[in-house]
Amino acid sequence: MTYEEALELMFKALPMYQRVGQAAFKKDLTNTIRFCEALGNPHQKFKSIHIAGTNGKGSTSHMLASVLQSAGYNVGLYTSPHLKSFTERIRLNGEEVEKSFVVDFIECNTRLLEEIQPSFFEMTVAMAFDYFAKMKVDVAVIEVGLGGRLDSTNIITPELSVITNIGFDHMDMLGDTLPKIAFEKAGIIKEGVPVVITERHEETEEVFRSVAAARNSDIVFADEIHHDEVPLSDLQGIYQVRNTLGVLAAIQVLNQKGWQISSASVMAGFAQVQKNTGLRGRWQQLDANPLVICDTGHNKEAFQYIIDQIKTCIYDQLYMVLGFVKEKDLNPILAMLPEEAHIVFCEPKIPRALLLEELKQKTSHMRQKRAFIQDVNQAIAFARQEAKHDDMIYIGGSTFVVAEIENL
Repeated sequence: MTYEEALELMFKALPMYQRVGQAAFKKDLTNTIRFCEALGNPHQKFKSIHIAGTNGKGSTSHMLASVLQSAGYNVGLYTSPHLKSFTERIRLNGEEVEKSFVVDFIECNTRLLEEIQPSFFEMTVAMAFDYFAKMKVDVAVIEVGLGGRLDSTNIITPELSVITNIGFDHMDMLGDTLPKIAFEKAGIIKEGVPVVITERHEETEEVFRSVAAARNSDIVFADEIHHDEVPLSDLQGIYQVRNTLGVLAAIQVLNQKGWQISSASVMAGFAQVQKNTGLRGRWQQLDANPLVICDTGHNKEAFQYIIDQIKTCIYDQLYMVLGFVKEKDLNPILAMLPEEAHIVFCEPKIPRALLLEELKQKTSHMRQKRAFIQDVNQAIAFARQEAKHDDMIYIGGSTFVVAEIENL
């Protein structure tokens, strides 16, 4: 089997949330438990840190992995979705999993795949756990895929759980109120395992406190901790300040548990997140004149941070290249878009994409100057052609728009 054949099997034979949405979401952990039992329960052979949240869990995972690497630990990192290559999801000290391992895993477990019929995500989680066990990692930073309580990653018993924040996203699966969504995220809190909450919110605080109390879990809110010095991260988004405080709280808890993470390691880890972990697509500058920025933020709360940051930028004219998935509630996001912006709507190449024709209808009330170009890179090329030296182009709306950017 070649790597391309292994990918073909994974992407086409297994239901994939990124492509088909809710149809691929399994509402229990049975498949993951069965799969991992057949593999010898690899997730029980290494220490882990579990990270959930509506926004910031990816950045937090990469920041924490970078700091742990700088402290000399052998660090696994599991995140999703990937932008360009499947192997981005599974990393060892920042290096992507070898394609040969992916092929071998699929070939060796063909019978299991046929018998259990896991989703794409369930299979990927089992692959990551198997890889980390075989590589004998000191610790693996594991990012939740969706929610928490019923997420495939939630078979681990970590050293520490981190919940970044709670916002309105995936409400069709997680609930339509912040407390309901918080309850799903709080599902990663384990018996006797401490939990860090990055952002305190009056509607969700009691949910976290009650679940933590029921599970004898020490709970730490990041805003309770004073820091003499806050490290500077190479991640440029202003929203990363909140994520930084959550990671610093997590590091403090780990040191209290006997981990050895020095202040110098913290500073070095924050300064080299992108280099150490390969993180891309977080307020990433692609060009200077005109200024071109992309970001994977794709829900109401994330978009508010993005708009706030755009307001701090200096430019003559703002262009925005935006595409979305069809289940997204667009109204709050559209209402945030600056009135002076020229907007180019596009359509990422996935079955879940919000089609351009529907976008035209949903945006017909808008006063901004609009254009509709289906292909993501053609839409970017159009914006570049229109923009002048001192203008700004923002690209985003969906992770899948950013994923299609050429030469990202």
